[in-house]
Amino acid sequence: WYATIDIANAFFSIPLGAECKPQFAFIWRSIQYTWNRLPQGWKHSPTISHGLIQTALETSGAPDHLQYIDDIIVWGDTAEEVFEKGEIQFLGIKWQDGRRHIPLEVVNKIAAMSPLGNKKATQAFLGVVVFWRMHVPGYSQIVRPLHEVTRKKNFFRCGPEQQQAFEQIKREIVHAEA
Repeated sequence: WYATIDIANAFFSIPLGAECKPQFAFIWRSIQYTWNRLPQGWKHSPTISHGLIQTALETSGAPDHLQYIDDIIVWGDTAEEVFEKGEIQFLGIKWQDGRRHIPLEVVNKIAAMSPLGNKKATQAFLGVVVFWRMHVPGYSQIVRPLHEVTRKKNFFRCGPEQQQAFEQIKREIVHAEA
């Protein structure tokens, strides 16, 4: 049994030490910037990334594996050995039985959100739920009344249509399936 893993954007996950940041400072359009993460184009980024991932794999007791920079292949005699964990959380998304799920703490947080009182609160709510839109059939139609009152040119008014959309999207997320 085999499984492959590609750690996308691995370089940007590795913070630079404070003593290294001056080496990564640059000026663009008269403004000085400094990289805070390992840059993609730097010649030593692959080596550093490979070493850190290798160390993490060795210290975590990963099954038999082969690694090249941010690509990993894992193998074993049985599917259980390769896919030992039936559930993982990756990038804030719960993966179980080969499907995405909204983590319970996220569902609870969304379910507990207060009714919409102003434009900023409505925009914040929309910003939270948009990440989970793939779990909600007809998402864009449901939230349309909320988007209408948050447009720059529109006056914010939370009427029955907006309240219904707010409650419906919360219900859909609570009962969402991948």
